[in-house]
Amino acid sequence: MDLAPGIVSIGDRTRGYVRAFLVADGKDLTLVDTLGDTHPHAILAEIRHMGRSLSDLKRIWLTHAHFSHLCGVAELRQLTGAKVCSHEWEADIVSGDRKAQRVSIVPKRPLRAYYPFQIGLALGLGDHPPCPVDGVLTHEHEEGGLRVLHTPGHTPGHLAFWAEKHKVLLSGDAITTWPEFAAGWDSFTLNERQRRESLRLMAALHPAAVGVGHGDPITERAAERVDSLL
Repeated sequence: MDLAPGIVSIGDRTRGYVRAFLVADGKDLTLVDTLGDTHPHAILAEIRHMGRSLSDLKRIWLTHAHFSHLCGVAELRQLTGAKVCSHEWEADIVSGDRKAQRVSIVPKRPLRAYYPFQIGLALGLGDHPPCPVDGVLTHEHEEGGLRVLHTPGHTPGHLAFWAEKHKVLLSGDAITTWPEFAAGWDSFTLNERQRRESLRLMAALHPAAVGVGHGDPITERAAERVDSLL
């Protein structure tokens, strides 16, 4: 699904409707997140569908270091030579040197995310293939047609990305539409104050479309819907 010219959503109904995004800027491609499969078949197929080669993928940017968003990163880095980048707080999780921060095992909304997502992270389950991180991303850094936004709350190093040209927000898990439209999953929110501040930052952009971490993208009344979460 295209969110705008050169911005493509990739994913299916597995692993909580998790999504990744390919962003074309001139000859370069940037991939945001890598889905929950260790071999990134869907992403490779979409690159070819765009008429691009694997060498066109120059950077892989991760919103955060949860299992379902980065399982394919090690394989993609090896296949394409793309540079893998994350927030500095997430980098040692991506590289396999630290476990992702656990969440409470007490059920919270959305209950459909309790098993396997919440209970898995609460128990420290769900390892991904470790992958070296080639660089860290900082707030307001711009490259490949995207601007980096530090949006903590879901995790301390959570990132979102803003495509100014098309007014498209790639929110990661700071906004979800599966199994319901929400400011992320309550069961995974580590800091409520930071979540609210990050939501205000994203709402101030007045996006025309939002690619979320889990669920279908928001392509109609996007700014209004994000405002409704405040």
